[in-house]
Amino acid sequence: MSDRPRILDDLAGVAGGAFSALAGVREEIGAIVRARVDETLGSLNLVRRDEFEVVREVASRARQAQATMESQIARLEERVSDLEASLTAPSSPPRSGL
Repeated sequence: MSDRPRILDDLAGVAGGAFSALAGVREEIGAIVRARVDETLGSLNLVRRDEFEVVREVASRARQAQATMESQIARLEERVSDLEASLTAPSSPPRSGL
């Protein structure tokens, strides 16, 4: 009867070792899968979210600057047109002080 508990202890030790080995295999498989996924995503030329946000902000600022410049150009064109019109308009003869 003294052999039976020893056999159970041995079985428990073997089962514990098997669980440890399986946990190691699981971690190794997880690392391999992560490496494959990273490699695949790298080959797809995808951008990260933070990089995308930065580019989107730069584009937004560029659009705002363009709108401001278009407005300034329109005002300048109007001033040039007014100046050209005043230069080409016939000048009135000087008034005499009668």
